[in-house]
Parts: sequence; structure tokens; C-alpha cells
Amino acid sequence: MTIPPPPDSPQNPSAQTPPAWNDAPADPAAGYAPPAPNSGAPYGGAPYASAPVSPPGRVLSIIGLVLAFVAAPVGLILSIVAAVKLGKAGAPKGLAIAGIIVGAVFTLLWIIGIILFVTVIGGVIGTCAELGPGVWDVNGVTYTCG
Repeated sequence: MTIPPPPDSPQNPSAQTPPAWNDAPADPAAGYAPPAPNSGAPYGGAPYASAPVSPPGRVLSIIGLVLAFVAAPVGLILSIVAAVKLGKAGAPKGLAIAGIIVGAVFTLLWIIGIILFVTVIGGVIGTCAELGPGVWDVNGVTYTCG
């Protein structure tokens, strides 16, 4: 009596599996190429399209430009940092430069506004110090000093 070989043994002819579809040779005439091993794609290539990688500093330049309108000094600083990173990566720096320009202009306007505000308040305080408490009309301007 002979004992049959185990089912997963190479001597068992019924255990032989047909070659897998990816073991088939490439047929360049038909335009078919088997997929790379372990690619996960049935017909070659990547299973999913990969997102393009943005250069370092790209997102930072967008954030810097937006903040240049809202908080100008912060946007100016972030745009400068983004311009340096994009310059090192060899990527275009258009948004970062726009953020630098907008941030610088708005920062200057803030500084001028603060100086004007302090000057006007200082003038009113000086005038009230000269006039004393009460309501005064000086050259068509009414001052209420308390």
C-alpha cells in the first residue's frame, strides 16, 4: 500500500496551482505589462494617485499673506520666513513676496496710526491741562475736561 503525499507537497500533482496572472510574461505588442510585485494594483502602477508634494514654505506663504491683512506684523514675519524656505528649495516665492509687501505696508500704516492717535490724545490732554476742568469752546472746538 502506498501512502499519498501530503496535499501541499510538490509531489502531489493535484496541489500544483496554475501560474498567477502576474507571473505571465509581458507582451509589449499588446501593451500589457504585469504589475510590480506587491503593488496592490491589478494592472500595474500605483493603486491610488499620490498627491503632489508642495515645496516647504508654500503653506506658510499663504498663511503669511492672509495674516498680513489681519495682523500685519505677524504676517510680515511669516512671509519672510516662507520666502527664505522657498528660496532654499528653489521654488517660486510670489505669494511670500506679496505677503512681505502687504505686511510691510500695513505695518507702516499701523505705526503711523498709532503715532497719530498718541499725538491727538496728547494734544487733548495738554489742552485740558491748560484750561482746567469744565466745558470749553476754543476756536470752534468744544473740550470737556474733567
